[in-house]
Amino acid sequence: MACAPPCWEHFEHDADVGVRGVGRTPEEAFEQAALALTAAITDPARVAARERVTVRCEAPDLELLLADWLNALVYEMATRHMLFGRYAVRIEDGRLEGEAWGEPVDRARHAPAVEVKGATYTSLAVRRRGDGAWVAECVVDV
Repeated sequence: MACAPPCWEHFEHDADVGVRGVGRTPEEAFEQAALALTAAITDPARVAARERVTVRCEAPDLELLLADWLNALVYEMATRHMLFGRYAVRIEDGRLEGEAWGEPVDRARHAPAVEVKGATYTSLAVRRRGDGAWVAECVVDV
Protein backbone atom coordinates (compact mmCIF):
# COMPACT_ATOMS: atom_id res chain seq x y z
CA MET A 1 0.00 0.00 0.00
CA ALA A 2 2.56 2.53 -1.07
CA CYS A 3 0.30 4.71 -3.18
CA ALA A 4 -0.60 8.21 -2.03
CA PRO A 5 -4.28 9.20 -2.23
CA PRO A 6 -6.15 9.25 -4.44
CA CYS A 7 -4.95 6.05 -6.08
CA TRP A 8 -5.87 2.46 -6.73
CA GLU A 9 -3.94 -0.78 -6.97
CA HIS A 10 -4.39 -4.52 -7.24
CA PHE A 11 -3.13 -7.09 -4.78
CA GLU A 12 -2.52 -10.78 -5.35
CA HIS A 13 -5.02 -13.37 -4.17
CA ASP A 14 -4.89 -16.92 -5.57
CA ALA A 15 -6.82 -17.02 -8.86
CA ASP A 16 -8.85 -13.91 -8.07
CA VAL A 17 -7.91 -10.22 -7.97
CA GLY A 18 -7.71 -7.92 -4.98
CA VAL A 19 -8.88 -4.35 -5.60
CA ARG A 20 -7.82 -1.51 -3.34
CA GLY A 21 -8.74 2.14 -3.38
CA VAL A 22 -6.98 4.78 -1.31
CA GLY A 23 -8.43 8.24 -0.74
CA ARG A 24 -8.56 11.21 1.57
CA THR A 25 -12.17 10.28 2.46
CA PRO A 26 -14.14 7.02 2.44
CA GLU A 27 -15.96 8.30 -0.67
CA GLU A 28 -12.71 8.87 -2.54
CA ALA A 29 -11.44 5.41 -1.48
CA PHE A 30 -14.67 3.86 -2.84
CA GLU A 31 -14.22 5.74 -6.14
CA GLN A 32 -10.65 4.47 -6.40
CA ALA A 33 -11.71 0.90 -5.55
CA ALA A 34 -14.18 1.12 -8.43
CA LEU A 35 -11.36 2.24 -10.74
CA ALA A 36 -9.34 -0.77 -9.57
CA LEU A 37 -12.37 -2.93 -10.45
CA THR A 38 -12.42 -1.45 -13.96
CA ALA A 39 -8.65 -1.87 -14.24
CA ALA A 40 -9.02 -5.61 -13.61
CA ILE A 41 -10.95 -5.65 -16.89
CA THR A 42 -9.32 -2.93 -19.01
CA ASP A 43 -7.34 0.29 -18.78
CA PRO A 44 -9.78 2.83 -17.26
CA ALA A 45 -8.18 5.57 -19.39
CA ARG A 46 -9.56 3.80 -22.49
CA VAL A 47 -13.16 4.15 -21.27
CA ALA A 48 -14.92 7.30 -22.46
CA ALA A 49 -17.35 8.99 -20.05
CA ARG A 50 -20.26 9.05 -22.51
CA GLU A 51 -23.15 7.81 -20.35
CA ARG A 52 -23.91 8.29 -16.66
CA VAL A 53 -25.48 5.56 -14.53
CA THR A 54 -26.69 6.21 -10.98
CA VAL A 55 -26.14 3.52 -8.35
CA ARG A 56 -27.68 3.45 -4.87
CA CYS A 57 -26.77 1.10 -2.04
CA GLU A 58 -27.50 0.83 1.65
CA ALA A 59 -25.68 -1.23 4.30
CA PRO A 60 -25.11 -1.18 8.06
CA ASP A 61 -21.34 -0.57 7.81
CA LEU A 62 -18.70 0.67 5.37
CA GLU A 63 -17.34 -2.80 4.59
CA LEU A 64 -20.70 -4.17 3.48
CA LEU A 65 -21.39 -0.91 1.66
CA LEU A 66 -18.15 -1.36 -0.33
CA ALA A 67 -19.12 -4.90 -1.35
CA ASP A 68 -22.62 -3.72 -2.32
CA TRP A 69 -21.17 -0.78 -4.32
CA LEU A 70 -18.76 -2.96 -6.28
CA ASN A 71 -21.40 -5.64 -6.88
CA ALA A 72 -23.86 -3.01 -8.09
CA LEU A 73 -21.22 -1.82 -10.56
CA VAL A 74 -20.58 -5.40 -11.76
CA TYR A 75 -24.35 -5.79 -12.26
CA GLU A 76 -24.61 -2.51 -14.21
CA MET A 77 -21.64 -3.45 -16.40
CA ALA A 78 -23.12 -6.89 -17.14
CA THR A 79 -26.71 -5.84 -17.82
CA ARG A 80 -25.86 -2.69 -19.77
CA HIS A 81 -22.82 -4.22 -21.55
CA MET A 82 -20.82 -1.20 -20.46
CA LEU A 83 -17.51 -0.33 -18.84
CA PHE A 84 -17.04 2.62 -16.51
CA GLY A 85 -13.94 4.77 -16.21
CA ARG A 86 -15.02 7.56 -13.85
CA TYR A 87 -16.90 7.47 -10.56
CA ALA A 88 -18.35 9.83 -7.96
CA VAL A 89 -19.58 8.66 -4.55
CA ARG A 90 -21.50 10.24 -1.67
CA ILE A 91 -21.99 8.35 1.59
CA GLU A 92 -24.31 9.43 4.38
CA ASP A 93 -25.93 7.43 7.19
CA GLY A 94 -25.18 4.03 5.65
CA ARG A 95 -26.44 5.07 2.23
CA LEU A 96 -24.30 5.40 -0.86
CA GLU A 97 -25.31 7.31 -3.95
CA GLY A 98 -22.84 7.03 -6.76
CA GLU A 99 -22.46 7.84 -10.39
CA ALA A 100 -20.50 5.85 -12.92
CA TRP A 101 -19.63 7.27 -16.31
CA GLY A 102 -18.73 5.00 -19.18
CA GLU A 103 -19.61 3.57 -22.55
CA PRO A 104 -20.66 0.33 -24.22
CA VAL A 105 -17.95 -2.31 -24.38
CA ASP A 106 -15.87 -2.14 -27.56
CA ARG A 107 -13.95 -5.43 -27.56
CA ALA A 108 -11.37 -4.18 -30.07
CA ARG A 109 -10.56 -0.99 -28.17
CA HIS A 110 -11.11 -2.10 -24.57
CA ALA A 111 -9.64 -5.63 -24.98
CA PRO A 112 -11.28 -6.94 -21.78
CA ALA A 113 -8.83 -9.18 -19.91
CA VAL A 114 -11.28 -10.91 -17.58
CA GLU A 115 -14.94 -10.93 -16.60
CA VAL A 116 -15.48 -9.87 -13.01
CA LYS A 117 -18.23 -12.00 -11.48
CA GLY A 118 -18.54 -10.09 -8.23
CA ALA A 119 -17.01 -8.64 -5.12
CA THR A 120 -16.47 -11.07 -2.26
CA TYR A 121 -16.13 -10.68 1.50
CA THR A 122 -12.57 -12.01 1.28
CA SER A 123 -10.11 -9.38 2.56
CA LEU A 124 -13.06 -6.97 2.78
CA ALA A 125 -11.96 -3.89 4.73
CA VAL A 126 -12.54 -0.16 4.93
CA ARG A 127 -10.15 1.49 7.34
CA ARG A 128 -8.12 4.58 8.03
CA ARG A 129 -4.33 4.31 7.73
CA GLY A 130 -1.90 5.90 10.15
CA ASP A 131 -1.31 8.75 7.69
CA GLY A 132 -5.04 9.58 7.70
CA ALA A 133 -5.80 8.13 4.26
CA TRP A 134 -8.78 5.80 3.84
CA VAL A 135 -8.37 2.32 2.31
CA ALA A 136 -11.24 0.35 0.77
CA GLU A 137 -10.39 -3.15 -0.44
CA CYS A 138 -11.68 -6.63 -1.19
CA VAL A 139 -11.14 -9.56 -3.49
CA VAL A 140 -13.21 -9.80 -6.67
CA ASP A 141 -14.10 -13.12 -8.27
CA VAL A 142 -12.89 -13.32 -11.88
